[in-house]
Amino acid sequence: MTSIIQNIASNSEDEYRQLPHNLDAEQQLLGALLVNNDLFDKISSNLKIEHFFEHIHGVIFDNISKLILSNKLASPITLKTQIDNDERFEEIEGSKYLIKLAAESSSIINIEEYAQIIRHLYTWRSLIDLGNDVVNVSYSPPADMTPHDHLEYIEQKLYSLAEDEKYGNDFKNFSTALTEAIDTAASAYHKDGKVSGLSSGFKDLDKVLGGLQPSDLLIIAGRPSMGKTAFATNIAFHIANAYNIGDNDTEKKQSQGAVVGFFSLEMSSSQLATRIISEQTSVSSDKIRKGQISNIEYDRLIDVARKLQDIPLFIDETGGISIGQLIARARKLKRQNNLGILIIDYLQLLTSSNRRYNENRVQELSEITQSLKALAKELNIPIIALSQLSRQVENRDDKKPQLSDLRESGSIEQDADVVMFLYREEYYLEKKQPREGTEEYIQWQESMEQVHQ
Repeated sequence: MTSIIQNIASNSEDEYRQLPHNLDAEQQLLGALLVNNDLFDKISSNLKIEHFFEHIHGVIFDNISKLILSNKLASPITLKTQIDNDERFEEIEGSKYLIKLAAESSSIINIEEYAQIIRHLYTWRSLIDLGNDVVNVSYSPPADMTPHDHLEYIEQKLYSLAEDEKYGNDFKNFSTALTEAIDTAASAYHKDGKVSGLSSGFKDLDKVLGGLQPSDLLIIAGRPSMGKTAFATNIAFHIANAYNIGDNDTEKKQSQGAVVGFFSLEMSSSQLATRIISEQTSVSSDKIRKGQISNIEYDRLIDVARKLQDIPLFIDETGGISIGQLIARARKLKRQNNLGILIIDYLQLLTSSNRRYNENRVQELSEITQSLKALAKELNIPIIALSQLSRQVENRDDKKPQLSDLRESGSIEQDADVVMFLYREEYYLEKKQPREGTEEYIQWQESMEQVHQ
């Protein structure tokens, strides 16, 4: 039966090397489906028409799918009327071919294995196509294309392939989920009231959240000058430093801290490092940048820098990075350094992987937040993303932020597990400082004192 297809397929293939494929696996899978439609449920979510090497096999699978999903019988007879108009179907005497598929298929116990073979071979073919594309474009690139553009295209294609290859396991038995839930509860119980997730370094926050939990997407939002980056760097330092000074036992180290990945899309890595050193030495970052420090302060900076040089904090300072690039780099950091938490400063500076001209920013940001939530689940780590707030906050008398103030909000509040707002009332009060000696000034001082209590 295979020879019917092979004789036709070989005419269009490379003279020396054939693309990876397994026609027997495709035929056995299709034949099994025609004999037993119930097998379709086992592979329907993991197999698509484009995964088949032979065009007519993809067409047959697609029509089998349509019939079964319509609660109709998929058999050689019912299929014939569905695909009679396909030239390829006529070329191989389709009616007879369908009967042969059903008649010659062996009893498949594990149809998922055949589906996996077909998918893997599709991925190999896609990689070959991408490799050829890389070579051809590199030899004759378009006039308006830069090497960086081509690298980003390759990265996006590889990411798409990886996503297609990484199909899920469908439903998880409740007993398995229940065991995982009990294990999590037991872990929290044996910590004697301590946080069950990663400690942020802020006791009140840890008390509310129980620590930063794996697979959670946390949004920290605020207007400019509210301290978003300072807050994030404090969390990053605390977690990385706790891991660094932890016990040699890996499990104990991970329970105290974690390897931190920090995407700084606005500030350079040296600026971020300066902030952390400033916070740990109580020397203002402005004085450090200008060199306006004393000998004692300088010695303190050097001493702290020596202590911090080995903390597992990795900074990516690439500006204008796409969500696809971020995901690829986060996966690499997870694979190579066992990434434990990811921090992004800030959300609105990310771009979507496949930006379209007719796509507005809200749609683009929705794709980004959905991808970040999926990444948090995939890597089983908490992800913190800083976010701006819209200017409409400034037009209200009450400046306290609300969910509706999230800039280009899209699906931020839907995708996030936690949304936190940073708000400093004194920032707005300072702008309203009246002339000294007036009654308004006394009232203003009282308001400032209340804020700082």
